[in-house]
Amino acid sequence: MTENKNPLAAYGEWLASVSDDWPDEAVHIAYRQFIDAMAAMVPGGVAPVTLKIREVLEGWGPGERGVIASSRGLTLPWAAMVNATAAHALDFDDNFDPAKAHISCVMWPAILNVAEELGCSGRQCMDAYLAAIQIVGRIGQGVNPPHRKRGWHATATIGTLGTAAAVARMMKLDAEKSAMAISLATSVAGGFMSQFGTMAKPLHAGNAARGGIQSAFFARAGLTAGWHTLDGPMGMNTLMVGPDREELRAQIREPEHGQTLTFETENIGEPLLIVEHRFRVKRFPTCGSAHRSLDIMQDLIDEHGFTAADVERVEVHAPAMHLKNLMYQRPTTGLEGKFSIEYPLTCMLMTRNCTLADFTDEALHRPEYRAMFERIHRFPIDRPETEVDTVIRVTLSDGRTVEKSRFMPRGSKADPYPTSQYWKKFDECAGYVMQPEQHARLREQVENFLELEHAGDVVRAMAVDFAPRGKSGPV
Repeated sequence: MTENKNPLAAYGEWLASVSDDWPDEAVHIAYRQFIDAMAAMVPGGVAPVTLKIREVLEGWGPGERGVIASSRGLTLPWAAMVNATAAHALDFDDNFDPAKAHISCVMWPAILNVAEELGCSGRQCMDAYLAAIQIVGRIGQGVNPPHRKRGWHATATIGTLGTAAAVARMMKLDAEKSAMAISLATSVAGGFMSQFGTMAKPLHAGNAARGGIQSAFFARAGLTAGWHTLDGPMGMNTLMVGPDREELRAQIREPEHGQTLTFETENIGEPLLIVEHRFRVKRFPTCGSAHRSLDIMQDLIDEHGFTAADVERVEVHAPAMHLKNLMYQRPTTGLEGKFSIEYPLTCMLMTRNCTLADFTDEALHRPEYRAMFERIHRFPIDRPETEVDTVIRVTLSDGRTVEKSRFMPRGSKADPYPTSQYWKKFDECAGYVMQPEQHARLREQVENFLELEHAGDVVRAMAVDFAPRGKSGPV
């Protein structure tokens, strides 16, 4: 890998010139992430954080761009802000490892609202996503893993730059203006992991969608920005990594997810990172760092037939970074429960599942669940996630000890889901908050997305007042 060229210039040139003739495999992977993002966004549209943000933005005036779960539109950046917040509100959306970020929850809502504005087809939207996800990955590989490990929420930082790249592609900006869109995005990118377990975390996704759209439109209007906001002495590579970047880079022996602390500028498009790394897709609406453990516990219960009443002790041996992300050992709210290992493991022990309904404040305070927390013990392993398995060891009341390990969760490249699982998730999420006719109309548009002449048809199908079918709303 080389860093001979200015990365901003290289990425702007690539965005403006790369062919839209993407391999079928890349399109297939990206389309499945579109289904997944829509699945997460639909119930997230009535989450409290989304409703609060929507109420504020509606007070600032109406607009014509569609908003999830509402017949009242907003202006373009505000609509995308609401929709991306919704897509991340339940922490049910995918992870893209090169960036260490939730990317689809930011970029797909933004792309859809911009498609409304510009009249883009489904294929044009897909092209923008595929081009931008490559830039997202290259920037992520240039600043991670320390960017993430030092507390930056990459969804909020790299996600903003990726959205700017996607919108620049949709507007067919030239190389210089595409570079300026990314550069301007560095000035509105930010978000700390200290916000995990609060409403501010999904707002990070909303801010990234809004900021990326604004940056690209400003660039189209001729606003200029610095050429060294990625790689300069006061660029992202220093300010959001650290002044010890060169020392850290020299220590890398086996890069995680291609993360070398170097911005690739010569072979930007080879390999396609969406094919090389794919995504980690969630079955459970909780932090991805818990999913190895949840998969293991579900398997142990199936294999050995025990229940929560049989459990004396649970040991979780997991990468230290995973347990750092799962910071709430004794969560007090449903949102905190999403960033705990004790709570979702308890849900799995109690019901062999972990669902949207588990992450309400009321559900989290069930006495029998909280009592189980005391039996779950953490053992962090200070090694990268790509070098170590997660191990769950369960001691049972009859004296047996059972254990199992897993390297990557289900839904990752190592153990991918069939497309049927994506649709199952979509139907369950839509059925949670929509009437059957609303659900059917939206599914039809999502199914036909790549053939749509106007991708705004998807937005019109989701921008309706939801009428939940007698179920309690999600967190």
